[in-house]
Amino acid sequence: MIAWSPSCTRPRQAISAGITPPNKTNNRETPVMSDIAADQLRSHLKAGEPVELFWFSTGSPALVEIAAAAKPQAIMLDAQHGLWTREGLEWTAGQLEGRVPLLIRTTDLGAPAVTSALDAGAIGVLAPMVETADQALAFVAAARFAPEGRRSGGGIRPLKSDFARYYMESRAQTVVGVMIETRAALENVEQIAAVPGLDFLFIGTGDLALSMGEFPVPSPAYEAALTHVREVAAAAGLPCGIFTGDEVDARRRIKEGFSIAVSANDISVVAKGFATAAPLRDTGPDRPAA
Repeated sequence: MIAWSPSCTRPRQAISAGITPPNKTNNRETPVMSDIAADQLRSHLKAGEPVELFWFSTGSPALVEIAAAAKPQAIMLDAQHGLWTREGLEWTAGQLEGRVPLLIRTTDLGAPAVTSALDAGAIGVLAPMVETADQALAFVAAARFAPEGRRSGGGIRPLKSDFARYYMESRAQTVVGVMIETRAALENVEQIAAVPGLDFLFIGTGDLALSMGEFPVPSPAYEAALTHVREVAAAAGLPCGIFTGDEVDARRRIKEGFSIAVSANDISVVAKGFATAAPLRDTGPDRPAA
């Protein structure tokens, strides 16, 4: 069941279908992809400008909608470890339409997972646990229509309007990234970064530390590995992102030269919020009166 959303004033038909009705301007439909958001993200990445994104795992479209009011530069939905359903992805994409660039970390490297994320309305996908150039190449192919790839055509959002136009916009705007988060990926990072059609690398800090035997207390070798991935990406002309725990960590990594970082994630934000409120349960003279 989809969680309640403040956007309950939209037409019931659109909400139940998981899509937002196309806007009309001078009797012409606006582009079927979130072209403004996509162009903003692409321009930031191409210019080497930093992108701070919000990361969501709880599977709540309502929480994403609330967070979007803060105007993050991008939003990532984690379908690998998170609680996202296909219906939830569709609804969230409709809420964000054109306002915030939406990326989805797919459940796995399979073509159906990639297709599902893009059909739902994401402008980009992030591949988890990539370890070889062949895996990265297959992921890129699954995310792009022919002639650049082999993405299947379909889905409610792509077909609700003009698919020919969606096809052209998707070829120009879809963003594809892969995660470097294992020792094997670290060993093959030069070959992975050279894969045609790839738009960025993204370091999964937790899994990389686990794979390297550097968890929970990483050594200088771990930091050297992060720097190596960033430098390889730069040499290949690619932005490099990194998972960070909060805005302080995100800004530190961006100062180091990383292009993408996580300034907030829903689990931490909600947990900290409730932890801050918890002391109100205490009894004593300083407790506010009911």
